[in-house]
Amino acid sequence: MRYITSGESHGRALTAIVLGMPAGVPISQTDIDNDLARRQSGYGRGGRMKIESDRGLLLSGVRFGRTIGSPVTVTIANKDWENWTDVMASSGKDAGRARITAPRPGHADLSGMLKTRSTDARDILERASARETAARVAAGAIAKSLLGEFGVRVRSWVFSIGDVAVPLVGDPAAVDFDAAESSDVSCPDEVTAEAMRRAIDAARDAGESLGGTFFVVADGLVPGLGTYAEAGGRLDARFSSAVVSIPAIKGVEFGDGFAAAARPGSLVHDEIVLDPQRGYSRRTNRAGGIEGGMSNGEPIVIRAAMKPIPTLMTPLQTVDTDTGQPVEASTERSDVCAVPAAAVVAEAEVAMVLADAYLDAFGGNNLEDILAALDAYRTRVRP
Repeated sequence: MRYITSGESHGRALTAIVLGMPAGVPISQTDIDNDLARRQSGYGRGGRMKIESDRGLLLSGVRFGRTIGSPVTVTIANKDWENWTDVMASSGKDAGRARITAPRPGHADLSGMLKTRSTDARDILERASARETAARVAAGAIAKSLLGEFGVRVRSWVFSIGDVAVPLVGDPAAVDFDAAESSDVSCPDEVTAEAMRRAIDAARDAGESLGGTFFVVADGLVPGLGTYAEAGGRLDARFSSAVVSIPAIKGVEFGDGFAAAARPGSLVHDEIVLDPQRGYSRRTNRAGGIEGGMSNGEPIVIRAAMKPIPTLMTPLQTVDTDTGQPVEASTERSDVCAVPAAAVVAEAEVAMVLADAYLDAFGGNNLEDILAALDAYRTRVRP
């Protein structure tokens, strides 16, 4: 199971096509739109989010509320396109309207121009824009619909924005996710959340942007998803690739992650116990639910780091690609902080990897057969 997306930031629409979706899975328009709304919300978002009100229009693959085994297509209209029809026209001649020749440090602008021989950074930034992630979120909502049939949930929360962080004590998978979802910075601790808002306000006043870190947690999983036998099929490798594919994500860790490198093995590895109700389980979850490239039945815990957004209202220095002279980098309408939005996108990526892993393990033709295979597997792995 996989997805592809198309569309530009100021184009007519974004589109996601989900391939490999089995037949018989209930799909809720409300669930898709709720995740799209979550991606748009959050303290520190820019003016674009005041224009758009994303809704996913299902175009194919769903009939009477259930998938039919063919590709599922969702499109999301860009309301702002009406203001860009001359700049983003798909036909006619380029009159040089809104041409950008001052590539931004930290963005795809310059490398993309060199790669494609373009003389206008807009050719690159329109697709490299994080606006594209709305389509990913729509695809991920469809993957979540499938995972929900297996009893799997994928959720997220923000751990830090700038240098403001939650005083983490205990299990990142045991936070109050309802509190995180109701927070405009996706933080379950209100004292920290208020400090995050103040940091965002200060960055806005200074013409700066802020990054941060967030957790994605998936629970309700069976053990054995992924593989130890083939490098590309290892579950943590697939998660890493998927999450780092999100614009501005610069690092990923599982469980204790980098902190484990400074500890002895006895304080890193999770002891195995046999529980009459759960079967095999772990006393702790320092591994973040993954051992040997496979799920071990504990919650998957992923932490990702997002760099600050490269569009700054107090621009950095760059070089004009027409003249070769030093200039200030171009500015586009942008966010001050989009860490909560990135967490929602990461949920979608994690959900897509997990949905594909379940279909690899239990078949992919129709939901009824998959559930039968899954029930048989659960019976076998539980002593």
